[in-house]
Order: sequence, then structure tokens, then C-alpha cells
Amino acid sequence: MDDFDPEETLGRIRAGDAAAWEELTGRYSNLLWSIARSLGMNEADAADVVQTSWLRLLEHLDGIRNPRRLGAWLATIVRHESLTIHRRAARLQVGAPDEPEGWDGVVAVADPLEDGLLRDERDAALWHALGLLRPTCQRLMRVLMADPPPSYAEIAAALDIPMGSIGPTRQRCFACLRELLDGDLFDESRPADTRKG
Repeated sequence: MDDFDPEETLGRIRAGDAAAWEELTGRYSNLLWSIARSLGMNEADAADVVQTSWLRLLEHLDGIRNPRRLGAWLATIVRHESLTIHRRAARLQVGAPDEPEGWDGVVAVADPLEDGLLRDERDAALWHALGLLRPTCQRLMRVLMADPPPSYAEIAAALDIPMGSIGPTRQRCFACLRELLDGDLFDESRPADTRKG
């Protein structure tokens, strides 16, 4: 049973309790990293986005009205900061999209989340299959992999989607992933640009 109480933890942080800050960052850091990486951030940009999110929390610490939605608030900050970086980069590259597409370059970059997932061939096959899913499924799957698991409110805030669509979308994405993993995942005759989900 999870005994984490965001309201109590924020109160302790406001009182200067360093252990409460460690507890809070330990609780949400994996979620924030997974959101940033799901939006195509490389390791350095993801670190900046996560750090900026913690800074925004400190700046607004006394203004948090609903501590129970803290995870969703942080997820929204990460999403906004990630999209800001993408827009800035798009201005430097004429014709670049505002939102990231696919996982180009993401899997090859090492970070704490991916190091554990890419240890053996099974994990490599999973990442390969995830890369064949459509971008919406890729982003959802990455956020779902956060530890501790995010709430639907946090997922909705992170991906800017209605909470009611998360379950059905997750089911469709898992079905497509299962089909890829059970089917001819490495069949050379399958077009490389086929997107599932």
C-alpha cells in the first residue's frame, strides 16, 4: 500500500524538511523523465526539462491549490517545457515539426530508464516493436512504464489527452504491440515504415 501523502509532503517541504524533498523527487522523477523521453528529448534536454520542472515547483510551492494533483501538475510542466524546446529547435531548422515524431535517436541514447530495459535481447525486441507503433502509442507506452505507475490524471496531463481515452487507447496499443511481438517482428518482407496502433 502506498502511504505517500502529497499534501503532508509539501507541508514538510515548506517547513524546510530536506528528507521530504528527497521523498517527493524520488516519487516523481521517473515519471518526469519518462514523459520527457516520450516526447523525444535527448538525455541532456530531458535533464534540463526535469530540472526546470522541479524549479517551477519551488517557484509555485505556496500556490499549489490541490496537492493530490501534484503529479498531473508536474507532468503538464514537463510536457510544456519539452514542447518549448522542440519549438525553439524547429525555429533553428526550417521546416522542422513542432512536435516530435517517432523515436529517432531516442533508443540509442542511454538513460537510467532505458539502461535497465535494454539489457538483453528480449528488451531490444520490445523496443524495436515499440518503435513500429504509431507515435501516440509510443508516447503512451513510455509514460506507462514510469515507476511508480502514474495515475490516469498524470497520464492525461502528460500527454494532453482526455482521461476517458487512456484505457481504450492503452488496450489498442497493447494489442498492436502483442501482434508485433507474436508475429513476424523481424520479417524482412515487411515495409520498414509500417506503423501499427
